[in-house]
Amino acid sequence: MLHLFIHFFISVRWIDVVDIVLVALLIYQLYYLVKGTVAVNIFIGIILFFLLWLVVKALNMSLFGSILGKFIDVGFIALLIVFQQELRRFLLFIGTSDIFTPRKLSKGLFDFKWQVNKEQTLDINAIVKACKNMSESKTGAIIILTKNNDLKFYANTGDVIDAKVSVRIIESIFYKNSPLHDGAVIISNNVITGARCVLPVTENSDFPAHLGMRHRAAVGITESTDAIAIVVSEQTGEISIAKEGKLMHTLTPQRLRELMEKEFS
Repeated sequence: MLHLFIHFFISVRWIDVVDIVLVALLIYQLYYLVKGTVAVNIFIGIILFFLLWLVVKALNMSLFGSILGKFIDVGFIALLIVFQQELRRFLLFIGTSDIFTPRKLSKGLFDFKWQVNKEQTLDINAIVKACKNMSESKTGAIIILTKNNDLKFYANTGDVIDAKVSVRIIESIFYKNSPLHDGAVIISNNVITGARCVLPVTENSDFPAHLGMRHRAAVGITESTDAIAIVVSEQTGEISIAKEGKLMHTLTPQRLRELMEKEFS
């Protein structure tokens, strides 16, 4: 056994080590991109399927290995067909972001979150008070609260903002004469990262017809990410909250506070 162990390490070339490190970095980067979205489950499933194929191949299970091999051969084409919209968004994200600049690339490759977590606590009171005031004045609004995924792609579709959450800033953004009011606000780590942001809308055929585009966008963004969306109706002043593609209507400010504390406290 010791002889085999020593022989293994002697036969490993330096290029093999580089190969393993590059694959590990690639897998980490792919996981980081899909973390917090429903795509992470698909990503994990693909990795497990590929590992199963490698094990079967190593055990020389010819019949089972050939069957799995056929799935591997056509799998890439199937992914292009099934996930064409997600791939389009991913390529657009790559083309419009700055992650390939030397500074960003080095940070993405070597920043493995070993540093102390400096995330700020979400100011729930400010958001609830702003929603209460906008509900009373029937000011339409949609606020997206991020969790694991910072939604940088969607923040970049609007005007980039770097401002700490406050009642006045939220209300001023959604004021009807403000140039930023038509779109979503994205809040990450208690910082407003974007305003006037464009979100995907739900394609659910059972979505209630009387609800507007803000509600459709709230459901749409929570169908594909782990974010929480808050909507204030411009017609009725009703407050709603969306999570995992489900919409809860007619919330009181107190109920909104309870749901937010459950998610972010």
